[in-house]
Amino acid sequence: MPEDNTTLNRAYGPADLAPHLAAAGIDATILVQAAPSIAESEYMLGIADATPHVAAVTGWVDFENAAHQDALARLAGHPKFRGVRPMIQDIPDDDWMLREDVRWGFDAITALGLRFEALGFPRHIDNFLTIFTRHPEMKVVIDHCMKPQIAAPDETAFQQWADGMARLARETSAFCKFSALITEAHADWQTEDLRPYAEHVITAFGAERVMWGSDWPVCRLAGEYNEWRAAALELTAGCSDAERRAIYGGTAQNFYDLDL
Repeated sequence: MPEDNTTLNRAYGPADLAPHLAAAGIDATILVQAAPSIAESEYMLGIADATPHVAAVTGWVDFENAAHQDALARLAGHPKFRGVRPMIQDIPDDDWMLREDVRWGFDAITALGLRFEALGFPRHIDNFLTIFTRHPEMKVVIDHCMKPQIAAPDETAFQQWADGMARLARETSAFCKFSALITEAHADWQTEDLRPYAEHVITAFGAERVMWGSDWPVCRLAGEYNEWRAAALELTAGCSDAERRAIYGGTAQNFYDLDL
């Protein structure tokens, strides 16, 4: 993040989030890593220990360092540690996840009963399909609907994304986070700009495999917590009560194995 980004280059803590959760009627939340360091994972677990409404943490380990297997096992021993997210969107090599030297990471996540959070772009879909197929027992959630190209709509790009997401939904057991659509849109986004993407994900995966996420505080680059929440509720107004209960809590509770 550029040093002059005043929105995100400041400290955020549980006290900043609490009013948003209360206003939305949300009882619990998941912390997901934002920096590639074990120190941050440990820091977030410390927050979770001190904050009842933080139900779980997704952290990070270095897949390029097999010695981190011990660190992963140690993190997995914490009752609120649930998964790992390598920052694949920031890795220049799109085929990084296919390298033999990082395979231990996927094997360890599976063996420890943890979750893998897939953070990438539409160009990564084929490789994610390979990884998910290679590790069928690994619990997977696709972050941010795989970040479709919303800011500059392109029919070909949309169809490639849609087809790829449909394959992931059909051929794997992956879940999908209904999140971050506003940060992938243009600055003057409207709820209707997001509708084709939201409807496709919910149709392809089904509500039982879709979970809403705030992406807060990163969402503040495009809108406040309540603005994204309101847009999401409008986009899912046509869902049944049972589907909305899944999208706004039940799916996450099931996926992250939360005892709430």
